[in-house]
Amino acid sequence: MKIGDLELNVDVRPGTGSGRPLLVCNGIGASLRILDPLVDALDPGLEVIRFDPPGVGDSPAVPFPYGLPQMAAIVDELLDELGHDEIDLMGYSWGGALAQQFALQRGSRCRNLILVSTSTGAWSVPGTPHAFREMLIPRELADAADAAVIAEFISAKPGAEQQRSAFTAAHQPADVRGWLYQLSAVMWWTSLPFLPLIRQRTLVVGGVDDPIVPPANAMILAGLIPNSTLALVPGGHLEIVTSASDLGSRINDFLADGRRAA
Repeated sequence: MKIGDLELNVDVRPGTGSGRPLLVCNGIGASLRILDPLVDALDPGLEVIRFDPPGVGDSPAVPFPYGLPQMAAIVDELLDELGHDEIDLMGYSWGGALAQQFALQRGSRCRNLILVSTSTGAWSVPGTPHAFREMLIPRELADAADAAVIAEFISAKPGAEQQRSAFTAAHQPADVRGWLYQLSAVMWWTSLPFLPLIRQRTLVVGGVDDPIVPPANAMILAGLIPNSTLALVPGGHLEIVTSASDLGSRINDFLADGRRAA
């Protein structure tokens, strides 16, 4: 889709129902395809929208860096193009930072917020040194063998072939600029000052064995967002979305409860 001066790869899974769609923002450097297991686990009545940020997956890179406020404005334009006034919003990992920014910046368009394996950005509880080092090296995305190595430590279960295979298949090599722009967008960004201003009904999910985003970050988010629910679940950074039946059920129940409350 053409969004302003950008071309974005956008995927829409039509729903069989008539409710609000769920917009999903993905993690750093990963194609939207990595979330296929989660989408398959969601209520078929739910329309699900995903996109690749610039320079990631099948979206061309842009010549200049962007910040999360700019990316939130692009998401806003994307919703205009798709004809949606109001959505539910989920952010995974890097996409969780974008989701927080969008909930603050365009709160009137976001009814329910779901934050998975994410943090408050620059001021957060860091992961293990090894995990952090791997995330900072864009060369690790150069081929499938390196992607499999990354998946080994993202998964909490050593040798979990299913999780590694899913990651390797979906982690398409990005333009290095895309990776670096995503990284720079969160390096100096933090949501800590504005979390109490997020008024959306919020589900915060963290993996108890996550080496990249330790579960303490989920506790901080849930503690500072007024209308939030915390769920700490088994698994690491990747397993939550590649072994997605539990997360899918939690999201389905959370959104269904929200519809009943409305």
